Amino acid sequence: MILQVNKIQDITQATILQQEASLANADKFKEEMVSLIAEGTKLIIVNFENVNYIDSSFLGSLVVALKFAMPRKTDIYLVALKPDVRNLLTLIRMDKVFKIYTNFDQAMDTLNK
Repeated sequence: MILQVNKIQDITQATILQQEASLANADKFKEEMVSLIAEGTKLIIVNFENVNYIDSSFLGSLVVALKFAMPRKTDIYLVALKPDVRNLLTLIRMDKVFKIYTNFDQAMDTLNK
């Protein structure tokens, strides 16, 4: 299990448990995300608070999850990214693809507006 999941109505908070988001766990992450999306959740907030390192294979799994989510009208938000992880996402312009927030509360606040 890569994700610790907490569901609140049709919003799912999914916390990545590993410190390294890499090839070793990318496929399992993709499977768990696709499963959550297939269950019909409308928003998945992926919490990166434990993640110190992310590699290209894990980023690929994140993109696959997004491509699976889009036609199903499911949004994926990313929260609590450490500076190195956020800088990488900015460098490769993934910050234009995903909505990124400082924390879970900030992401939830945007839904109420």
